Amino acid sequence: MKEKIQTYAGIPAKYSNYDSASVLLTSIPFDGTSTWGKGADEGFKAFMDASANMELYDIETQSEPYKRGVFLEKPLKVKKSTPEEMVELVYKTAVQQIKSGKLPTYFGGEHSVSIGVLRAFAQKYKNLTVVQLDAHTDLRQEYMGTKFNHACALAEAQKYTNLIQVGIRSMDISEKKYLQKEKVYFAHHIMDNDYWMEESLKKMTDKVYITLDLDVFDSSLMPSTGTPEPGGMQWYQVLQYLRMIFLRKKVVGFDIVELAPNPHNQAPDFLAAKLYYKMLAYYFERSAK
Repeated sequence: MKEKIQTYAGIPAKYSNYDSASVLLTSIPFDGTSTWGKGADEGFKAFMDASANMELYDIETQSEPYKRGVFLEKPLKVKKSTPEEMVELVYKTAVQQIKSGKLPTYFGGEHSVSIGVLRAFAQKYKNLTVVQLDAHTDLRQEYMGTKFNHACALAEAQKYTNLIQVGIRSMDISEKKYLQKEKVYFAHHIMDNDYWMEESLKKMTDKVYITLDLDVFDSSLMPSTGTPEPGGMQWYQVLQYLRMIFLRKKVVGFDIVELAPNPHNQAPDFLAAKLYYKMLAYYFERSAK
């Protein structure tokens, strides 16, 4: 009996083959440096299960993004890798995917999986803006014996990209000297207004990569993450900001990281699934204009 091939969100095969797909989706199931909550290496399975139970018509954009095609790449074999090995494999994979002319997207895994991706995109796009939505600054230069720890996820990228950090509400004092304060939007400064959205857009270059750590959301919405933090962003606030970026900038790729699923609460899994699909909807909305 022929084994059924898994597709993103259970979409028909004609929308999931490589040649016709507009989007590449790659799982990077690495959780080797997380320091508190474990389980991000199982996040993709929970994301896929939730995606398969999601309505595929997007009301906001009046579209069906899946019909533009999403090709599901084989998960990278990194579960038993060292952080250094993982980053190198991710980097080499991303370099090839960028050449495809499709939209490369990634799902973690912990946030260290973004290091290799960001390195590849920064080499391709010399004036790249990275928008980081996150509870943590992730600017430690080294942590627990490696510069590829999840606490160091944006340290390398900050050196060669235009980094804008949004939703920040936790950091170590050692990171303070690396902050570019004019491009950091702390959670307590943006919680009750949206003026910062327009301001941050003016600081972006044309090409943007989005790296989204799910702990940017308030922990009441997203408790299923390695280091949940109170006082985070809300669903529609994040969507409003993302839509502005997708419509006014050229998003060249994105990742979603740090889903550590809890079998007793599947709502966060569905949030992650819906978020990914909304980002596709916004991406294609721009191309349709």
